[in-house]
Amino acid sequence: MKKKISSPKPVKAATGKSGWVIGHDRFEKISAVEGLTFTPAMRARKSALDRAGASAAERRAAITKAYKS
Repeated sequence: MKKKISSPKPVKAATGKSGWVIGHDRFEKISAVEGLTFTPAMRARKSALDRAGASAAERRAAITKAYKS
């Protein structure tokens, strides 16, 4: 039996623009198709942000901080 894959639902962003939002897990799967894999540090950062209930802006700031020279 094939697993049914649900498609992402269109949503209205805080900016008022509508578009598609994919979850973290789906983004990781799409990245894998492109040959990109998440490092253990990336997974740990995601888990910590999930536990903290971080907003999208806080997530972006944490990612920027991790890669900023």
